[in-house]
Amino acid sequence: MKQITNPILPTNEYIPDPEPHVFGDRVYVYGSHDRFGGISFCLNDYVVYSCPVDDLSSWSSKGISYRKKEDKEYKGGFVNVMYAPDCARGKDGNYYLYYTLGFLGHIAVAKSDKPDGPFHFYGYVKYRDGVSLGDKKEYIQFDPAIFIDDDGRIYLYSGYGSVQRFGLKGKKNTDKGAMVFELQEDMLTIKEGPNYICKTIHNSKGTDFEGHEFFEASSMRKINGHYYFIYSSFVNHELCYAISDHPDRDFQYGGVLISNCDGGLGEEKTNYYGNNHGSLLCMNGKYYIFYHRQTNKNSFARQMCAEEIQFDGLHFKQAEMTSQGLNGKPLEGKGTYKAAICCNLYSTLGTFFYKVFRRPAPRHAYLTQEDRDNEERESQYIRNITKYTIVGYKYFRFPEDVRSLSVTIKGRAKGTIHVKDAEKGNILSSIPISPSSRKTTFKAAFKPAKEVSAIFFTFEGIGRFSFYEFSLE
Repeated sequence: MKQITNPILPTNEYIPDPEPHVFGDRVYVYGSHDRFGGISFCLNDYVVYSCPVDDLSSWSSKGISYRKKEDKEYKGGFVNVMYAPDCARGKDGNYYLYYTLGFLGHIAVAKSDKPDGPFHFYGYVKYRDGVSLGDKKEYIQFDPAIFIDDDGRIYLYSGYGSVQRFGLKGKKNTDKGAMVFELQEDMLTIKEGPNYICKTIHNSKGTDFEGHEFFEASSMRKINGHYYFIYSSFVNHELCYAISDHPDRDFQYGGVLISNCDGGLGEEKTNYYGNNHGSLLCMNGKYYIFYHRQTNKNSFARQMCAEEIQFDGLHFKQAEMTSQGLNGKPLEGKGTYKAAICCNLYSTLGTFFYKVFRRPAPRHAYLTQEDRDNEERESQYIRNITKYTIVGYKYFRFPEDVRSLSVTIKGRAKGTIHVKDAEKGNILSSIPISPSSRKTTFKAAFKPAKEVSAIFFTFEGIGRFSFYEFSLE
């Protein structure tokens, strides 16, 4: 098995909101599809990536799996976009894809005889009287999750905390939190519901959900007979979970699975961060949490990442963001690596949340790419590195014969790049750099302090530069 790094897909691919599922002998990941350079979320059609269950490094795709124009309500433009989907295999052997088209209020379903499509429009989730869910003035439906229990009962989860999150004036706080419906075998018709299973911000006071209330991103897993409801909290950069002995009631807050700024793992946030969405993969006795990161100075170009996560049989321990991700062990401390696989990118001036329309200050670095969206070449790099920037990679195992480290950069900067085993750790290398109008490689001696450690890059000097790759030799 070859090495794999985060993000787990090609760096020119922007698929957030990952829902991993095992069908047969492959892992399939369903997510929305951002557009690099886009001005809104989820502008592209759905694409499904998959890999063999015994090789989490070999992800591939057959191309577009479902086109939004197949939805009967699609009218074009930036409003009718397909948000985070989920998929399940029905009793008839077909695969059912659930999603919402913008904020039209309906949960749509597409159907295929293959887990990676092509999918075709099937219908809208509806009540027994034929009225579509969303047409009876219910609270907004969003980020649906589909789950089929061992007894064959079918559950649909949904919910959105928009009123409380964005303070919409004149809107009534009718949101009671995450909701669940039971569906009939046609995968469309509501049999029962909604039941409310997870507190939101206005009804959590005094409960164990207080401080980590449900906001969006519903997902369900069953592990060791317990039900795990995964969701994005009002903190927004964290994925949380709640546990119950039932799929539709009695959930108790469980904890944080991951934060895309490592919030809660230390005193300070160590990544520029934004909304988060993902879920658990349980396979071969190991557990993984899938999530996404932000790039390109906004929330509209997010990328899929994954980490192994520790599980004690009932509770999960919050996972740390790493560059090694699904690799199963530290990366080889020799060879060439793209700068874009950083797991920590932040500033001594602090970090911040990528709001929908917020652009970072000039002194902050960010991930971007040279090419337009949908081009085959991978050209992602880190731009605007200054004396305030910190770039981290976790983790590497260094062989005894590693002797040097080189960086490939471009820009009007003069000074020294320091390489450490932590932000304030041991200096492993100091690389003098000078201004360059084209990509230039600078090299210096490198001596690891430990066999396994992180690598952190900082800059001491004047000017700014772009960072493309580094090599350990």
